[in-house]
Amino acid sequence: MDTKSQASYQEQALELLLNDADKIARLIKVQMDHLTMPSCPLYEEVLDTQMFGLSREIDFAVKLGLIDRERGKEILDTLEKELSLLHEAYTNK
Repeated sequence: MDTKSQASYQEQALELLLNDADKIARLIKVQMDHLTMPSCPLYEEVLDTQMFGLSREIDFAVKLGLIDRERGKEILDTLEKELSLLHEAYTNK
């Protein structure tokens, strides 16, 4: 595979992972706004399932050499911080 193709795949992988992280944040925000409270088992189940799925996607991209492990960890850490802020904002209403 040439360097240009590899770079393109890396950019696409990163974009897809960031989009999935954004989808999780939006899903949790909608759930908090309209459906359930953060203490609800459904909320926790959705959050755990979605975060696990994203972590597996990141592991797969790392194994393929599409992103480095540190960038994957950064994506998860950023999402966890964002979700923590959403949870804090909800509980402080």
